[in-house]
Amino acid sequence: MKKIYVIHENQEWTEPLFQRLEELGLPYEEWHLGSGAIDLSQEPPEGVFYSRMSASAHTRGHRFAPELADAVLTWLERHGRTVINNQRALQLEVSKVVQYMELEKHGIRTPKTIVAVGKEELLRAAASFDGQAFITKHNRAGKGLGVQLFQDVSALKAYVESDDFEEPVDGLTLLQEYIQAPEPYITRCEFVGGTFMYAVQVDTSGGFELCPADACSIGDLFCPVGEETTSKFQIVEAFNEPILEKYASVLKANGIQIAGIECIRDENGALYTYDINTNTNYNSEAEQRANVFGMLEVAKFLGKTLKQEEAVLL
Repeated sequence: MKKIYVIHENQEWTEPLFQRLEELGLPYEEWHLGSGAIDLSQEPPEGVFYSRMSASAHTRGHRFAPELADAVLTWLERHGRTVINNQRALQLEVSKVVQYMELEKHGIRTPKTIVAVGKEELLRAAASFDGQAFITKHNRAGKGLGVQLFQDVSALKAYVESDDFEEPVDGLTLLQEYIQAPEPYITRCEFVGGTFMYAVQVDTSGGFELCPADACSIGDLFCPVGEETTSKFQIVEAFNEPILEKYASVLKANGIQIAGIECIRDENGALYTYDINTNTNYNSEAEQRANVFGMLEVAKFLGKTLKQEEAVLL
């Protein structure tokens, strides 16, 4: 019997999906790629393969999980298996640079960004912001890794020369213009099956670590969404911005069926898009208030795709 295979490296983030798959009575198997091996001379099993590999895997002791996932996805696609969030999607997941180039290719505005390797190059690049505030972030990120706000080059210099400086796992640090929003929130647009599901506003007054996963509220220092702050997530009713059509086009062009795309509007009303998260999570309290459930929709989509796969054999 064909199954749904869930490729991941974080049990806590994936457990809500397993619960929904079980509720729907869908057959599934998890492939945890924190470590492992594949025999390239063998054919993979039949089924639907959903990749939830995360750019922040290295922060959980799974330094090479994305690389192993890339090998697995190459193997699956070589044999014509149905892959949800394919190898190209993984390329976007682990590189902000690739994301921004794809967004701009589809006419979507992104913040001014400079990519640099080395502390001296970082300081040299920061001078180009000409006294304006800017942020740093890691190219292979997730969970707000490396995100810091600086008002000037001297503040950045103090940071990069301190013990607090975080070296990116791929060596690439991004310097990006700071978008000052009139209100302290960003908007995250969730897509399932390539179709817009809902938008959620996220309060940024407490910082940039914005992972909505419920698991992030229990002892994850990189993603402090604690009990007292879960109200920072508010699902927006009747969100119908024109940008959604372009977002859908980007996802379709890159083999991404399930993702969250984050954007922010400046004080002049201009919209900037700065993140595509192909390992999207959902906040249960916000969903309960709005009576919409992301992981349930993901499970339904996987079930529908599995049914289509089974029909091919008939």
